[in-house]
Amino acid sequence: MIARGAMLGPDQPVIIHMLDIEPAAEALKGVKMELIDAAFPLLKGVVATTDVIEACKGVDIAVMVGGFPRKEGMERKEVMSKNVSIYKAQASALEKHAAPDCKVLVVANPANTNALILKEFAPSFPEKNITCLTRLDHNRALGQISERLNINAGDVKNVIIWGNHSSTQYPDVNHATVDTGNGLKPVRELVGDDCWLNAKFITTVQQRGADIIKARKLSSALSAASAACDHVHDWVLGTPKGTWVSMGVYSDGSYGVPPGIIYSFPVTCEKGEWSIVQG
Repeated sequence: MIARGAMLGPDQPVIIHMLDIEPAAEALKGVKMELIDAAFPLLKGVVATTDVIEACKGVDIAVMVGGFPRKEGMERKEVMSKNVSIYKAQASALEKHAAPDCKVLVVANPANTNALILKEFAPSFPEKNITCLTRLDHNRALGQISERLNINAGDVKNVIIWGNHSSTQYPDVNHATVDTGNGLKPVRELVGDDCWLNAKFITTVQQRGADIIKARKLSSALSAASAACDHVHDWVLGTPKGTWVSMGVYSDGSYGVPPGIIYSFPVTCEKGEWSIVQG
């Protein structure tokens, strides 16, 4: 998706650095071979390495998907202790070797906590440049509403994911609208079923990751990759006018959320900067 321009637009050439652990070095070589074989016009180079310093050298965007994988029956917090050491090493390499204004998106779970660990161990990194992925939950909410109303997901906007990328998140449709072709209508009004919106809809979005693991025996792959592209795309290139998205960012105290924790808020993005939507 990145090499096709889904993340940074159809005119932005990219060099992809891929980092993996030593036991996966051979498989990583295979991924590099495939990227070369796809002959993507935008792909100007591929670095496949097990050396964290080489991987971080000069990068403008870092998508942190590496982490101990969550298996069926596990909560995200159970992988936390294993990920502390991973994120500690990567934080110091990013701080020393990435581009000065490098934007970081943490995907590996527990995502909010891993992002916080990264920030703690990379103190000179600008706070605003460390984010975590709740766009997947945001897109899941859009998907559930579009399925329920039998419409295109692109016609639904302004759902909000509040809080943590975990089963405690709050998917909020109270400000969400649908473009009916006849003006914007509130989602609540069109669904017309508060019972579903206040219960089943919320638990479906909260538990969707676990449901996918149950069905596939593996955690979300395509949808997570797509959400990561959406997150970086909107952060770098901006959100459409009148639209907000959900991002896990450093709290500045908005909405009474304690400052300094990583929390999912509604945000708009312009010129590479996110800002929390107020009110």
